[in-house]
Amino acid sequence: MMAEDSESAASQQSLELDDQDTCGIDGDNEEENEHMQGSPGGELGAKRKKKKQKRKKEKPSSGGTKSDSASDSQEIKNPGLPIQKLQDIQRAMELLSCQGPAKSIDEAAKHKYQFWDTQPVPKLNEVVTSYGPIEADKENIRQEPYSLPQGFMWDTLDLSNADVLKELYTLLNENYVEDDDNMFRFDYSPNFLKWALRPPGWLPQWHCGVRVSSNKKLVGFISAIPADIRIYDTIKRMVEINFLCVHKKLRSKRVAPVLIREITRRVNLEGIFQAVYTAGVVLPKPVSTCRYWHRSLNPRKLVEVKFSHLSRNMTLQRTMKLYRLPDSIKTPGLRLMERRDIRQVKELLHEYLRRFQLAPSMGEEEVAHWFLPQENIIDTYVVEGSGGVLTDLASFYTLPSTVMHHPLHRSLKAAYSFYNVHTQTPLLDLMNDALILAKLKGFDVFNALDLMENKAFLEKLKFGIGDGNLQYYLYNWKCPSMDPDKLQLRSASSFSSSSSSCYTGTHTHATQLSVTLEILCLDMQAIHLDISRNTALKAAWWSSVDSSKTGVKNFLCAPGGENSLLSHPECEVMLCLRYPTRTKPLTRALTENFPV
Repeated sequence: MMAEDSESAASQQSLELDDQDTCGIDGDNEEENEHMQGSPGGELGAKRKKKKQKRKKEKPSSGGTKSDSASDSQEIKNPGLPIQKLQDIQRAMELLSCQGPAKSIDEAAKHKYQFWDTQPVPKLNEVVTSYGPIEADKENIRQEPYSLPQGFMWDTLDLSNADVLKELYTLLNENYVEDDDNMFRFDYSPNFLKWALRPPGWLPQWHCGVRVSSNKKLVGFISAIPADIRIYDTIKRMVEINFLCVHKKLRSKRVAPVLIREITRRVNLEGIFQAVYTAGVVLPKPVSTCRYWHRSLNPRKLVEVKFSHLSRNMTLQRTMKLYRLPDSIKTPGLRLMERRDIRQVKELLHEYLRRFQLAPSMGEEEVAHWFLPQENIIDTYVVEGSGGVLTDLASFYTLPSTVMHHPLHRSLKAAYSFYNVHTQTPLLDLMNDALILAKLKGFDVFNALDLMENKAFLEKLKFGIGDGNLQYYLYNWKCPSMDPDKLQLRSASSFSSSSSSCYTGTHTHATQLSVTLEILCLDMQAIHLDISRNTALKAAWWSSVDSSKTGVKNFLCAPGGENSLLSHPECEVMLCLRYPTRTKPLTRALTENFPV
């Protein structure tokens, strides 16, 4: 499985404390954040400043032509601000233009993947037309664990021990996937973790932890679970990699690659050399890319916690009416799955999953584990026809999120579409009943990916598109890329890999146009806009700039205004307040700072 190379550079250096927020399957992003963090105020920054001063002396004060390039659009043109403030804004904009993991193929093409370029995965620009392993199975496998930095030690977590399970729960809930605005964080219950990490065939050595040697505090984790995956016409025994997590204060020091190499070694020792995993960021190279969609079940709460935002001309009352669901289901014979249904559910899944190019192959043990209903973990409903024959299936798992910094609400209860099979009941009716059942069980939102046949019901059932993607990856296996509707792999590998995509709500502003508003003063006096791919809006801004609160709001929010950013149908506007790495939607910030 993942990496039998020389020791990671992380094993040769001590870990320092910082406050980067990076997690998920992304072995390169740690290094990028580390490099970026040192650049603004260090020697490199000083050299940049000297070069700028030198260029100023050489350049005449007048004359020359203006460039329409992206770099020129970042120049600060507000003469009323102190030079230090202008330099701070310029530096922040430079950071914004290069930081963070890639969220699209275009962004990824500009990245250098020091770790992933050494792994048996296709290159981003590689056109794959063949099928099969990239590297042959290894005969000589390293027997001893990879070295950790001094002061840290490996530990195999015993999840049957309640105290150890609580430690893992705490690590994930305090350090795992958050949305980009740091408002929500996945809240994995101990029982959910046991369900996700202990399916049939699980091995204790694949629950790989890192502890501080002195006090035994758990500060890192990665896991693998076995699965039979069909890729086109080949069924391959592999593992699903999940829950890669490093404590927030121990990031940027190349810990993730060491964890990946170690879980690789442990999996290789069991004779398995392929893996499947998902990530909300783009790495070399996705086999498929899916999008999250969200269906409001409790619109009032979603608006109150700022998961969703009211679009223009939309009141809360109208929104609640829009998303109202019937009080009862309409599909005859729809009921909870029972243990006696295992064999029929297995056959139903086996026949249905043959339609897809990437899907699991499950036996009765796996079906029992993943589908038998468990309160607050997994709900599975079947449609029983005449003679006791099962014809359809709908399932969703429970993954709540902690709502951070809210005075009233502490948790957001989310249902995630799992596996759905329809042979007699129309898919639209089946999923509408699933929404009703989720609403009756107290869920606030129902999430679904646009994989398999989901596109047939997403818009019709009033799902709103999210702004984040979920990439699917294969390790040490190449095959042609596939469209989301040819994919049906919604198992443990994708319980945790999407951060911002799960928390976008149903915004009316899509992400086709990248617009960034940079505000470094709370009094709204220092304002800089970097608008890529829209010179008309850029020109309008600079010709009518008014740094007062009223001027800013009028320009951005003027109803029906030709130059209003928020009137643009495909415009995502992000607000930066003081810290360039902490963004939040402009619509929310405007409401909070100076409501209409």
